[in-house]
Amino acid sequence: MRITQGAFSFLPDLDDTQIRAQIDYCLRNGWAVSLEYTDDIHPRNVYWQMYGQPMFDLADAGGAMLELQACRETFPDHYIRVNGFDSTRGWETVRLSFLVNRPAHEPGLRLRRTEASGRLQRYALDGYAAQREPGRRYGARC
Repeated sequence: MRITQGAFSFLPDLDDTQIRAQIDYCLRNGWAVSLEYTDDIHPRNVYWQMYGQPMFDLADAGGAMLELQACRETFPDHYIRVNGFDSTRGWETVRLSFLVNRPAHEPGLRLRRTEASGRLQRYALDGYAAQREPGRRYGARC
């Protein structure tokens, strides 16, 4: 099962040239670029780990690509995403976010249904990877 989160998630994975073009787009708009990684891709997991510092003063996408390469080498079996953060007063939010790395095997999510009072049904998503301890969910070494 292919996990779909962020911009471009229904497209084939972006190659480095396409990733660099998106980072250039962020920089042209004055957005800070940052990298985050996780081994728990659950849709409600908003606590990704930041790799390095946000690159507020970055002038060239090459710097971000070097950081991305280092992050991929450190966490090859994790999800990694690039964020474009707009620090303009009044916006101050992530304007673009997309995945740039995935584990070789994505176990996906399981839909769990529970009965409630009357005819009410409740649904929840459980990540198959979350059944293992953090850092070892995809066979990664942390």
